[in-house]
Amino acid sequence: MARHYLKRAALQAGPRAAEVESTVRRMIADVAENRDEAVRRYARDLDKWTGEFRVPQSRIDEVTRALPTTFKEDFAYCHKQVTEFAKRQKESLQAFEVELRPGVLLGQKLIPISTAGCYIPGGKYPLISAAIMSVGTAKVAGVGRIVAAAPPRGPDGIYPQTLYALHHSGADEIYCVGGVQAMASMAYGCLGMPRVDMITGPGNPFVAEAKRQLFGMVGIDLPAGPTEILVIADDTADPALVATDLLGQAEHGPDSPAWFVTPSEKMGRAVLAEIELQLKTLPTREVASRSWADWGEIVVVDSDDEAIAVSDEYAPEHLEIQTGRDDYYLEKLKNYGSLFIGEESTVAYGDKGIGTNHTLPTAGAARYTGGLWVGKFIKTVTYQRLTRRASLEAAPIMARVCHEEGMLAHEITATVRAKRFAGAN
Repeated sequence: MARHYLKRAALQAGPRAAEVESTVRRMIADVAENRDEAVRRYARDLDKWTGEFRVPQSRIDEVTRALPTTFKEDFAYCHKQVTEFAKRQKESLQAFEVELRPGVLLGQKLIPISTAGCYIPGGKYPLISAAIMSVGTAKVAGVGRIVAAAPPRGPDGIYPQTLYALHHSGADEIYCVGGVQAMASMAYGCLGMPRVDMITGPGNPFVAEAKRQLFGMVGIDLPAGPTEILVIADDTADPALVATDLLGQAEHGPDSPAWFVTPSEKMGRAVLAEIELQLKTLPTREVASRSWADWGEIVVVDSDDEAIAVSDEYAPEHLEIQTGRDDYYLEKLKNYGSLFIGEESTVAYGDKGIGTNHTLPTAGAARYTGGLWVGKFIKTVTYQRLTRRASLEAAPIMARVCHEEGMLAHEITATVRAKRFAGAN
């Protein structure tokens, strides 16, 4: 493939930090053994929190009264967009029953999980919209009980806007607890929480590692790493707008990749110059400049098809296309978490509440999975029902397959049915 780089990332993704893995493993084991005592200790030592963990309704009411009307209206817009889209997704799922052969009925049922635990980080950026993406979507799915957790951001506990968002997205109970101890609490049922069936939510490397280690005991939405953006643009695009969108994601953290792929070297150089120019005045330039220096790339290719191939190789979390052939790209692109088509759309819209979910695969995971959606909270289960005549027909076939595999006890379960239903009408 013909490609060359106007800028290469100074750093490349490496193996998971052994220190993070061992620290998280130790904390989870501590919570499993010592439960609430361990959680309180970590809350005190790591978050400086010694208050009550479950947020009372009186605090929720106080925050609701204090927050400005503009915020509540903006939240309502985002909540409606995300939940309405989730409802349409749910409508696309179907339960069914089909008779593939006479007397052989096979079916599919859709069953929401019973309990979900939704975590909202509260570090550098309190991701208010994450409450809608997880709690709101779980509510649409029909999850029976939704537990929410977020860390304290000062002596009053959870960031007020986050608390409002969690409650008004449909959380049944909300806990002021953060980090690994929050994930473990939900998985093991500490602090009065029920043991959840699934945990969701973004977070720092320790939170992401906790989800990885707890997977199996509970379900998770998907593994999460540093956020990513890839933009494909040609000479029809505005280099200043492309640079703005790349830097918009780079502000997430110093390890957030921002990639630009273009079939035009002229456009590549123009975007590179724009990034350097905009970094001089960007409010979050301290973080974004480090991210761009270490992880940013500009790739020049020879054709649209090569741009598509490069993008599919990177499999970015967020993918923007600003070209004269957007429909062609939409048809051909395969590996991405969410796609933003044309200059009228941008990752920030998806992140905050235009309707699609912002919990998306990173680190190449878009090669094999999409992001969080209503179906993630719904189990697709199957069943079978046979008449006696159909069971008699199937029995010798299944028995012979069992015999070929050496599974003789399995074979017997089929042969006894052949004898039992012999002569069935």
